[in-house]
Amino acid sequence: MVAGLFALFTVLVFVVRLVREPRRFGNAVWFAIALLFTGMWLLSLLNGSGWVQTVVVVLITVLAGMSALVLPWALIVNGVVMLRREGRRLANLLSLLAGLAMLGIYVLTVSSLVFSHRILLLMLASSALLVAGYLGFVFTGLLLYSVLYSRLNRRARADAVIVLGSGLLGDRVPPLLASRLDRAVEVRQRSPQALLVVSGGQGPDESTSEAAAMARYLTEAGVPESQVVLEDRATTTDENLRFSADLLAARGLEGRMLAVTNNYHVFRTAVLARRLGLRLDVIGAKTASYFVPSAFLREFVALLAQYRKTNGAALIVLAGGPILLTILANL
Repeated sequence: MVAGLFALFTVLVFVVRLVREPRRFGNAVWFAIALLFTGMWLLSLLNGSGWVQTVVVVLITVLAGMSALVLPWALIVNGVVMLRREGRRLANLLSLLAGLAMLGIYVLTVSSLVFSHRILLLMLASSALLVAGYLGFVFTGLLLYSVLYSRLNRRARADAVIVLGSGLLGDRVPPLLASRLDRAVEVRQRSPQALLVVSGGQGPDESTSEAAAMARYLTEAGVPESQVVLEDRATTTDENLRFSADLLAARGLEGRMLAVTNNYHVFRTAVLARRLGLRLDVIGAKTASYFVPSAFLREFVALLAQYRKTNGAALIVLAGGPILLTILANL
């Protein structure tokens, strides 16, 4: 009964928040909480069912254990692939670093159990597990909610579509950016009169602006030049959104706006649009599978930094809790 009430309460909170404003970072956390309590409630329904409950609990435990053991190695492999295909940049190291960090926590935890008389080791392992648990919970919520949010506007129509730039190869549109442009063309098929705003300035290693290359790609795909609007100053997602919205406002457009980016970038772009006070939704384009883990980790880090006060306070409390308790116990 109690588990059911908790599940109902958290689901209601999440649904209300979703209906009122789907572009909130907190929605991802509430989504994870609602799923957790709903799962606990469903599990409680098996009480008294004998072997069925035992089988379910064992199955969940085994799957969770296998995932925990396989995940760090999968992240490390993905990190190596990212380095080979995308180059040695910090953003491309995230999955590798995450996998190594998980292995480090495993080693620390096992060491603390083997050498249980070492108080310092136990304290460090407890802090590391609490911090990892918090980050893992928030990341899971963000990942699941990003998938949900991406599906909310999947079939939406629009009066204007803003395509966010992501870099060129000289003067050519690379596959990552091409997928965004193709997604915008799909939306235009549902909304034939929609304006397509291509947003992106010229980087130091690019021979033309992203907007110009994107506009050329769209016209070659059959989009009339009169429906393509160039925004060729933006160098960040923030500027992509603001400058494009200003161009549309100058044209007197007051209808529905959609922004197109890749699926891993959808939710953070939506959160940013809300913080900028822009009335637009975001839809995603497909991304190469090897790129997704590292990209989602990058988005996760960026969102943590964006809400650094709240997350910083939570991490300090979780990391410092075992240390404080150990000090108090030895006074």
